[in-house]
Amino acid sequence: MKRLYLLAFSLMLFSVGCSTARQVARQVGVGAQVPEGATMLFDGSRAMLDEKWIYWEGPRFASALPIKWQIVDDPADAGSVVMTSDPAAAGGQYGAADIVTKEKFRDFRLHIEFLIADEGGNSGVYLQNRYEIQVLDGDSTDHGMAAVINEAAAPYYPYHGVGRWNAYDIVFRAARFDNGQRTEQALLTLYFNGVKAHTNQPIQQVWGGPNSGLDGGNDEGRGITDQPGGLKLQAEGHDVRYRNIWIQTLDLKDPETDF
Repeated sequence: MKRLYLLAFSLMLFSVGCSTARQVARQVGVGAQVPEGATMLFDGSRAMLDEKWIYWEGPRFASALPIKWQIVDDPADAGSVVMTSDPAAAGGQYGAADIVTKEKFRDFRLHIEFLIADEGGNSGVYLQNRYEIQVLDGDSTDHGMAAVINEAAAPYYPYHGVGRWNAYDIVFRAARFDNGQRTEQALLTLYFNGVKAHTNQPIQQVWGGPNSGLDGGNDEGRGITDQPGGLKLQAEGHDVRYRNIWIQTLDLKDPETDF
């Protein structure tokens, strides 16, 4: 009887473990649902694009409101998505027509889905309008797909390829300061299509110069400040689509982002 009880208990633990794993799996990857307490930033509609986003008016800004990014049919599924098609960014002019959320953030959990329509397609997801997570077909270096740009490469194999949806799931902790001096670097953990690509990855600086976002022109990107920033999406003259973007604000006391 005792052996039967132990067997039943072990099976119960196994079932709970599998259920928990499935629950965690549903929280990352393409199609991840908005959890309670999170805010939808883009649901595929023109109304939400205009309500929650604006152009980032950096030194290279060359477009004008209303936002020229197009709402188009989802090329792979039902619904509508936004396309980084602003003519001001033609020829790779990042910073000319990038869009950023009106709301600014410090620590957060982010989910974002993207589809690259053509080979070599290029965009970028900027955390706090500072730190770029690269979106670039065909590049597996530290300047390539899912990289913390110029600092940490990501595995390339999770990439679903051109014409298919991909997802980044990120927990981000902003840099910490004391009397205006940075005492702790920004950290992130990132899942790429459900595969953990970075774990508690520190971010050293802002890359890309003043056209890249907040603090990019400060001491060659090393002069990071305590100013919160929005989520920014880069237009670089390529056909990249975005959908299902949501964010949950956090308050991470300890330097820990693993999830």
